[in-house]
Amino acid sequence: MTSSTTSPAPAAPHPRAGRRCHNVLNALHSSHYFSPDVTRELAGLGITHPSAVNFAVRAAALGAVGPGVVTAAFYNYKHELVAAHVPRIWRIASPEDVLAARLRGVDATLRRLLGDDAVASPEMAEAAGLALRAAEACTRTARPLYSAHADLPVPQEPHMAYWHAATLLREHRGDGHVSVLLGAGLDGLEALVTHTATGKGTRPKWVFSTRGWDKDEWRAAEERLRARGVLDAGGELTEAGVALRKEIEAETDRLDRAPYEHLGTAGVERLTELGTVFTGAALQAGAFPADLIGKR
Repeated sequence: MTSSTTSPAPAAPHPRAGRRCHNVLNALHSSHYFSPDVTRELAGLGITHPSAVNFAVRAAALGAVGPGVVTAAFYNYKHELVAAHVPRIWRIASPEDVLAARLRGVDATLRRLLGDDAVASPEMAEAAGLALRAAEACTRTARPLYSAHADLPVPQEPHMAYWHAATLLREHRGDGHVSVLLGAGLDGLEALVTHTATGKGTRPKWVFSTRGWDKDEWRAAEERLRARGVLDAGGELTEAGVALRKEIEAETDRLDRAPYEHLGTAGVERLTELGTVFTGAALQAGAFPADLIGKR
């Protein structure tokens, strides 16, 4: 008589462990939005305006969609800014050409920020394997940006596979986050205002230059939030506002827990450790503008 045994499921990580892991992965993913390498590759296709580059590289996985789809999926961009560039970008370059250019730009970016030794290291291959394993548990339902990127092939080189997996995990969490913001009654600009008020979001000057909103619209959003008791007279979060942001992040964690439960506590800890090293190197190499994050 023989008996069969099954391996025990990995221990579930702490609810906030997934958020910490996501944050370090997302930081490295997001470096390509500020990369001169990506800008150069898109310019080679004829797409040169900074907003057009942004919309092209992130929306290309959706196909040649119109402005309404991009506004809905991105959530916190002013529709008029989107419509100024979409769908015109697809008449300049196809989504397929944009995706190929993005990969070339990301490859150059990671090599420049991390160095060839890190790119080719066993640790990078390990991180790619862990991140891809976590992404196995992502779900498509009501997640358009994740689903579109999940249809793309996994790059062969480990550093590109790692970036691809980070993209999947970022968009999976982001799609869920948008649902939570909608449920909390925050429109796209109000979500930005409250995030900036935490001190962990994008400074208003960057919102104005990249999201299409202006100072008057920002002030109007602040007034709406004051009327709800979310902001005080000085633009700081009230006690209720702090609680709201905590609730939003906790609910986002809940919707995003599957990938990290699938990876397990040890896997999440190791991926966070590896990702912290890579992201730290990218930050030291100047991956982001120095004045990107802050309240004012």
